[in-house]
Amino acid sequence: MRYNVIKDASKIVERSPYVIKNPTQYKNSWSKVFNNNNPICLELGMGRGNFIINMAKSNPNINYIGLELYPSQMVMAVDKLATLKLPNLRLINCDAKEIINIFGKEIDTIYLTFSEPWPKKQDEKKRFTHEVYLRLYDRIFKKNKHIILKTDNKGFFAHSLEYLSQYWYTFEVVSLDLHHDERNIYNIMTDFEKKYYEERRPIYYLEAFYKN
Repeated sequence: MRYNVIKDASKIVERSPYVIKNPTQYKNSWSKVFNNNNPICLELGMGRGNFIINMAKSNPNINYIGLELYPSQMVMAVDKLATLKLPNLRLINCDAKEIINIFGKEIDTIYLTFSEPWPKKQDEKKRFTHEVYLRLYDRIFKKNKHIILKTDNKGFFAHSLEYLSQYWYTFEVVSLDLHHDERNIYNIMTDFEKKYYEERRPIYYLEAFYKN
């Protein structure tokens, strides 16, 4: 996905009280960061933050962590949060591969919202639903595994269904057109999703579980 590079984005992001500067030091102690034992949900690739911020607003008894690699993407989220008080939200600026150094078995749900699809075969191990990442998630899920995914990319969605089923996940919900699904699936839109909705693109959605 294309985005504008913002000058001094890293400095802007680091100044936010929502951003955890040294996340590795909180491994196995994120409940202390939030001062409660509520469930912790992690969004990988939070982008501009619309989804994770509104999830935190709507569900005050759940803790949320948004992770994003690119600080220029995070600037908009930081700006939105400047006038908000959301004690159940924290942000991390780092590569998703670092999650095993940041979390112990503490995460209840992982959200994958409009992840980079990496359509070329040689890049498939970079997809967030590839076995490479599923093995990382194994190391941070608290107990049962729970992944929620949304994408506008049909190919990525098909690959994700394949990867997850081969990894013995079962599907609670699968939708090929989220916004017109008669089941009225609970949904908070991302910034990209709002644009896609206006363009009438179908949004693909799945909710996958692996219960230990």
